[in-house]
Amino acid sequence: DVQLVESGGGSVQAGGSLRLSCSASGYTFSDYCMAWFRQAPGKEREKVARMDNRYGTTYYPESVKGRFTISQDNAKNTEYLQMNSLKPEDTAMYYCAAARGTYVGCPTVRGGYTYWGQGTQVTVS
Repeated sequence: DVQLVESGGGSVQAGGSLRLSCSASGYTFSDYCMAWFRQAPGKEREKVARMDNRYGTTYYPESVKGRFTISQDNAKNTEYLQMNSLKPEDTAMYYCAAARGTYVGCPTVRGGYTYWGQGTQVTVS
């Protein structure tokens, strides 16, 4: 069975940093696209980072570009999200998600991701 398990969330003051981890099992990690999404209360779930693990290519929306960095450790089947210069508006539940990559790339919408973790809370005050 495919499993994604996030860790590393917590409470931090504005300007601080956190690193989230997503430990994956049950599939060939390096063949997949991995993404981090977040959802704040009353808001839509939004993508904050994506990596095509086949090629190492990444995507970030403008809201986090320059502050968040996604990375992978294929030997550990783990994806990371380094978050720096955190702002109160970054407060949300953060989820990692996985989808098999295709010849056109990675899914661009939330519905394209097949597997999801349970989430880890990030609170910035």
